[in-house]
Amino acid sequence: MGPPAARGSCVDWVHDWARHVHWAAFLSIPLFTGVVGWLINWSGLLMLFAPLRFRGVRVPGMRELATLLPRKVQEVPGLLQGGIGWQGIVPARAAKMGSIAVDKAIAKLGTPAEFYRQLEPDRIAEHIVTVFGPEIPGLVDQVMRTEHPRLWRDLPQPFKDAVYQRVRAQLPSVVGRVTDEIGIHIDQLLDPKIMVIDHFQENPDLVVRIFRDFGQKELDMMVRFGFVFGFLLGIPVALVDSIAHQAWLLPVLGVVVGWITNALGMWLIFEPAEPRRILGVRAHGLFLRRQAEAAGVYAQIIADDVITLERIGDFLLDGPRGDRTRQMLVTALRPAIDQAAGPARGALRVAIGGTRFDTIREAVAREAVDRTLTPFKDPEFSARQAGRIRDLVERRTRELPPRDFVDMMRSAIREDEWMLYAHGAIMGAAGGFLHLAIFGVQGAR
Repeated sequence: MGPPAARGSCVDWVHDWARHVHWAAFLSIPLFTGVVGWLINWSGLLMLFAPLRFRGVRVPGMRELATLLPRKVQEVPGLLQGGIGWQGIVPARAAKMGSIAVDKAIAKLGTPAEFYRQLEPDRIAEHIVTVFGPEIPGLVDQVMRTEHPRLWRDLPQPFKDAVYQRVRAQLPSVVGRVTDEIGIHIDQLLDPKIMVIDHFQENPDLVVRIFRDFGQKELDMMVRFGFVFGFLLGIPVALVDSIAHQAWLLPVLGVVVGWITNALGMWLIFEPAEPRRILGVRAHGLFLRRQAEAAGVYAQIIADDVITLERIGDFLLDGPRGDRTRQMLVTALRPAIDQAAGPARGALRVAIGGTRFDTIREAVAREAVDRTLTPFKDPEFSARQAGRIRDLVERRTRELPPRDFVDMMRSAIREDEWMLYAHGAIMGAAGGFLHLAIFGVQGAR
């Protein structure tokens, strides 16, 4: 304890301060900062997730002007596209989140070969045989009428039926060879990163769902904590303002309070990645506390909408490596077609010529490729197979180190968080000006 004179001086100062303080203004500041903190986090969530697509106006010359602005400002949605408006930060960065999701999580969840094995190639082969079998006569007729119409027209129907039957009998081995070849080369044919990035970019609502479906409770809590943080930060602001008597102080401190409130809200959700005690209180990021539950939600979305058998089929045939897939399947199908010709192969080569026979064989192989993989695009069959992908993704997501899980969820928006903090600072300053307009300078005599 200090000397009696010093203690007496402090007591006198407090009494003097208490007599002249504007109590209504003083007490209202924490309430103001609390409400502003709530509004900051509430509107910040809107900025994160809405709208899904850019909404605004195109401004002539804005695209060129934007290239001259600081890099951070260029990141504001729409500027580099020549518009003034807004798109939710998460949907605007959907492609980026897809890339990070692959690098941080999906690549660790399993290789393309592992995903393919989860889809049970044997069952895929069985389904292909079931679906493709009835199409055999039509396929053979189509090719033969195109490549050798006279021979096929003059061939007696019993001989045609024998060809159909032989091709149909060879179908299981043909399809088995096809699915085996896909499995052997799947790492070169399938690129999950491109699949995920393209799908997230085309469907930004999926990225929003990843946050919303398992994190809505935590996001709502962050909004409520905005009031708590704002109220607590408002107490020292009220004290400093009552002593300084400066008109500029509340707006400036409002900027600080708004920035800190948003920063604390983001920290509350994502940090710390590992549980630890801070001032005796156990702290753990709100999202991280439910990683196991999040794994189930995330796996559901990935299995039902992103890495599905249907989308794998689309990618294999129509993706950037589709030509390679088709050529590989044609090569795999040629021997099977020779086997289907059976003992008649030599006679056919003599009758129609070796070159013509090879042309027919090539044509049958090319026609069969699309039809062979058609069952990959069967939505009902794809949905039945999705359960195994979901189990794999959920199991591996549960096993992710917490820091990797945080990075997967946060990295896509980390570079844009400054927009949320700037938004909080602007609203904090606005709250300071509003308080001044209502109560004037606190403590002014």
